[in-house]
Amino acid sequence: SYAESQKQALEGADALLIVTEWKEFRTPDFDGIAASLRDRIVFDGRNLYEPELIRSFGLEYLSIGRR
Repeated sequence: SYAESQKQALEGADALLIVTEWKEFRTPDFDGIAASLRDRIVFDGRNLYEPELIRSFGLEYLSIGRR
């Protein structure tokens, strides 16, 4: 399905998968992400964020090549 916005794409989603380094994804609203995701899991394929920062928002954070 197609979403009109980032927020709409997250509504009811099980997880967020990050597979790009586009500028618009560099400073997301982590509170909004945590509120939207059902399972509150972020898979970061680009290692954009610091794990402890993401976890401080109550999100489970899994990234490639680090813990």
